[in-house]
Amino acid sequence: MGAGAKHRLVFVDRLLATLVHLRHAVTHDVLACWFGVDRSTITRAVGEVRPLLAERGCTVSPGVRLRTLAEVIGHLGASGQTGIIDGTEIRVRRPAAGHNDRDTFISGKNKQNAVKTMVVTDGAGRVLFCSPTRPGSCADITHARQLGLIKLLADGPAVEILADAGYQGLGAQTGGRVVTPPHHKFKNAPDWYEEMHEHRRKAHSSRRIRVEHGIAHLKNWRALTRHLGRREHMSHTIQAIAGLLSHQQTADLASARQM
Repeated sequence: MGAGAKHRLVFVDRLLATLVHLRHAVTHDVLACWFGVDRSTITRAVGEVRPLLAERGCTVSPGVRLRTLAEVIGHLGASGQTGIIDGTEIRVRRPAAGHNDRDTFISGKNKQNAVKTMVVTDGAGRVLFCSPTRPGSCADITHARQLGLIKLLADGPAVEILADAGYQGLGAQTGGRVVTPPHHKFKNAPDWYEEMHEHRRKAHSSRRIRVEHGIAHLKNWRALTRHLGRREHMSHTIQAIAGLLSHQQTADLASARQM
């Protein structure tokens, strides 16, 4: 403790530089000019502050933060709320030629190099959790299984989780706690069945749409529109932004209640 070069920026300036970088994707060179320091000083500051912001977790009420998926499931069960999950992708640079994992970052949906994260919101669209990132080729349902969602729902409280068609199959593995759009069981179905199926599909979509709003708020932070830095930092980047966004949403909700 205390070894190494001394900081040329006080902690408040290091925090401010990191926030500007995450919100507006300002390059380290520009931040260095603003603060009158070398580029390496800004790089070091962002590299130290970003993990601290990621470790804060998502704020659900003053003094209460959720840091793990298990804590999120417990919070939803205790409060009786419905959770919504969805995967989102962030474009990243393609790995250099010769890397063994070069093709693993190619998204099968967008045909671009990307990393994927699973976002969990409540029924109102407030961000509760963003998972560490996985390569873009990882399927949504595979990512959910790797995060241990099935075991958490099977062993935890009774929670309803809404999901899109990318998670079909989790409902049977979790005792119906993950609700996905209804299957279209018949090819040449009568008109009454088509009408009923479309009505059920739209009803599910209208309940699940709030997670798309939460993801849109995340993507308003320029660092998540297209990441041009190192892919190894993406997990900390998206978790830091999720924590900052959830804190803002909680503060706005508290202000609205006081009015």
